[in-house]
Amino acid sequence: MPQPPEHPRANVFTIPASAAFSEALAKGLAERLKPAADNPLALADVTIYLPTQRAARSFREIFARLCGGATLLPEFRPLGEVDEDELLFATDSEVLDLPPRIAPLRQRLLLATLIRRWSHARDGGTMTFGQAVALSKSLAGVMDEVETQGADLAKLKDLAPANLAEHWAEVREFLSLIDTAWPGLLEAEGAINPAAHRDMSIRALAARLENHPPERFILAAGSTGSIPATAELLRVIAHLPKGAVVLPGLDRELDAESWERLEPGHPQYGMKQLLTHMGVRRDQVGDWIGDWITVRANAERERLLREVLRPAPTTDAWRALAESLNPPKCEGLSLFEAADPGEEAEVIALMLREALESKDKTAALISRDRGLARRVTAALKRWDIEIDDSAGRPLSRMAAGSFLLLLAEAADEEFSPVPLLALLKHPLCTMGDEAGALREMARRLDKALRGPRPDAGLSGIAKALTEKSESLQIWFAKLREVLAPLETVLAKPEAELSDILNAHIEAADTLAPEIWAGTDGVAASRFLTDLASAAANLPVVETGSYAPMLRSLMDEVPVRPSYGKHPRLFILGPLEARLQSFDLVILGGLNEGVWPQGPADDPWFSRPMRATLGLEQPERAIGLSAHDFAGLSAAPRVVLTRSVKSEGTPMVASRWLQRLTQLTRGLGIEGDLALDPKYRSFATALNDPGLPAPERPPYPKPPVKARPREMSVTDVEKWVRDPYAIYAKRVLGLKKLDALDAELGPRERGTALHEILERFIGEHPTLPVNAEDVLAKITQEVLTSLKLPQATLALWRPRFLRAAEWFLGEERKRRAEIAESYVEKYGEITFDAPGGDFTLKGIADRIDRLNDGSAVILDYKTGEPPSGKQVKTHLSPQMPLEAAMLREGGFKDVPAMTASDLIYVQISGAAKAGEFKSVGGDAEQLAAEALEKLKGRVRLFDDENIGYAARVAPVRKDADGDYDHLARVKEWSSSGWGEE
Repeated sequence: MPQPPEHPRANVFTIPASAAFSEALAKGLAERLKPAADNPLALADVTIYLPTQRAARSFREIFARLCGGATLLPEFRPLGEVDEDELLFATDSEVLDLPPRIAPLRQRLLLATLIRRWSHARDGGTMTFGQAVALSKSLAGVMDEVETQGADLAKLKDLAPANLAEHWAEVREFLSLIDTAWPGLLEAEGAINPAAHRDMSIRALAARLENHPPERFILAAGSTGSIPATAELLRVIAHLPKGAVVLPGLDRELDAESWERLEPGHPQYGMKQLLTHMGVRRDQVGDWIGDWITVRANAERERLLREVLRPAPTTDAWRALAESLNPPKCEGLSLFEAADPGEEAEVIALMLREALESKDKTAALISRDRGLARRVTAALKRWDIEIDDSAGRPLSRMAAGSFLLLLAEAADEEFSPVPLLALLKHPLCTMGDEAGALREMARRLDKALRGPRPDAGLSGIAKALTEKSESLQIWFAKLREVLAPLETVLAKPEAELSDILNAHIEAADTLAPEIWAGTDGVAASRFLTDLASAAANLPVVETGSYAPMLRSLMDEVPVRPSYGKHPRLFILGPLEARLQSFDLVILGGLNEGVWPQGPADDPWFSRPMRATLGLEQPERAIGLSAHDFAGLSAAPRVVLTRSVKSEGTPMVASRWLQRLTQLTRGLGIEGDLALDPKYRSFATALNDPGLPAPERPPYPKPPVKARPREMSVTDVEKWVRDPYAIYAKRVLGLKKLDALDAELGPRERGTALHEILERFIGEHPTLPVNAEDVLAKITQEVLTSLKLPQATLALWRPRFLRAAEWFLGEERKRRAEIAESYVEKYGEITFDAPGGDFTLKGIADRIDRLNDGSAVILDYKTGEPPSGKQVKTHLSPQMPLEAAMLREGGFKDVPAMTASDLIYVQISGAAKAGEFKSVGGDAEQLAAEALEKLKGRVRLFDDENIGYAARVAPVRKDADGDYDHLARVKEWSSSGWGEE
């Protein structure tokens, strides 16, 4: 192994922000190993620490490419860098023996248990286990931050409650409980927190390297040392005889005054802190590689960014910069401000697609905005491009995860129809049979369960199916057997989490045998295995918390497909993008509060509490984010994007963009930043459908033999107002399905009212003495037979009783004039027509034969009845047609009579309980006219040249008909058709 160069100072180097870091690092290492170029084992005797696994993979690929032939590569290890889940840490095999780190899920569940214990002691236990699990995430983050930064929660006792607001006093009390109770739980587990394990491992490694300097070459590169333990390891490596530290983007050109006045929000602040810890001055840091041209260093871009991010106290230097003969240039740097996130995503997708036109060109969108990343991913599908998104997708949004959640949520809702059918229609649900077979049974079950919700549970559904086909009942019995164990355990108020999990997994395995296949299936299996292990020996939990808890935890599990993504396009977060190089870099979502995120409201620590504990203030995170922005913005070709508005709300540009535009405006080069307008034009053109061709209303003309030869009096009104509805219903045979879990509404109230009045009038031709009691008894029996929910029954009963009281009052007034009443009588008449006999049929709610031999026809309505004008103009011909049928003796068991009046009886049971509304006019004449108009309509539609138009005379223009979507009403009505 060759000796590294002798240095009178620490071996600390830097690679400029504008250089391709991995390429420069590889070339610099190759230069240092030239004396041993003939030794194939030379590289194998080098250990390189890099901040992320992705950076290690990138460097490995570049180094292998540089080496050309077969060779043994250096040993790559990821450092623990910043407190984010994406970063991994692998300890050296010789590190001191440490207790194992507690599994993350076990930590979360134990913390949730502790939170509930505190909640119970404080307020009787109002917090559910699911809520406690959600809170445990941020609490685990608190412990990680405290242990990472070497703080001590015991110092909270130094804060006097009098100096804290009530909220912070409660937080202090809770955190003190964590400080005292959590260590005992960890000791019982025989484990330590992950952050403590990482910190101890890194410090143990640093101590070993310092006490026993290795013979092999140790290189640490790309780390900013933001974690104190990592900073200590870098200090040790920098002072090893065979060690070196390579810093990313140290700005050695920043003037001394600005360097001394750096604040936590500046990108170089962390570097300054690290150099101070290592005992190295900025001027002692050397160049890792001499020839920066070979790695595309861009000093001009660095100069521009240096000025953009200059500390606020020294921005007066901008004036001199503007007056200089050589102001910085913004060549290769563009800014695009979109109207909204949709336009931003479309333009980004276009630029990524354009990059593929150049052979071997790579491009990446780098953003903290997950919504923008999803939009870009969707936009690229226009060209069948599957982009590599480093964040992956949450397990909850993958097929396996969504199935598991549907199963848990269906059980949580007692397998009511909607969640049960959603589960059965999931693509993974097969029950081991052909997928099509289960889909068919699910569709049959769907139709069978339409209407009001059945009784709760699987037994309620089984009961609702008793009058359905036997094959459906047999199939559902098998399904019920599969789901019964899960239903049983979740029916309890509380249960052990392990028992719930076991029942859940067993049901999922039977319903979806293929669920564990594929990347998402493997992730789901691993997650449930870890969760089952973490749930061991926990106290019982509320069963109602299981489904919300499962969704919350699955949302945190990323699934990254291992293949099928484009090899040259990427979506990365700033963390994953560190040390990466691309031909085109797009920094998206550059709005304040997104990137940078800004100091978030901390629910755990106030600023004084942070100061007491020795924790960094939130601005430090902005400094780290600024370092990422500066490094990424120094790439050869960079496009900065933001949306001016989001969901209609104006957005504030990122502070860095504000600085950039201010500086370039002052230098007179702001126009050079503007992105080529072609991208916006292309994006607009891609989504512009052009002027739509005017849609014409439908006018189907089926053959006469296919047209209806019979019709009910209620359908005649539909025929008059919306002929297309009759075509869809009677010719196509389409019927609107009831909703699942339908609310009981006007139709059910009307049916109940008709049944009540039919029974009362039919059973009591003369009013009984105790008519109120009799009618109340019938009302109660009918309502009970409907098996209404108690809440609905409580609302309906008073209205029905008020309606009954009003009805009896009116009935007593009318009974003296009535010779006989006929209730719910079916009738029909037939007449000749060109296409063959036509039958009119219907059921009259009530026909009263008066003492003078004439008849009054009554129709009960719980809603608003047609007006007299609508009846007289034959837009609502139901009652006149019933009168015509009565005149011709068309009603069974009712003698032919002439109608003297047509009355709508509106019964609501509201403040105004009811009202008799006579149509008025000559009922007999209306009947004759209505029948003649019907015959004329039949003759008209017996002509095949006459079609069925849509919405000829709707009751209200804003009312939707059952078949409007089939008639595409909104399409042609918006184009001007049908307005007459």
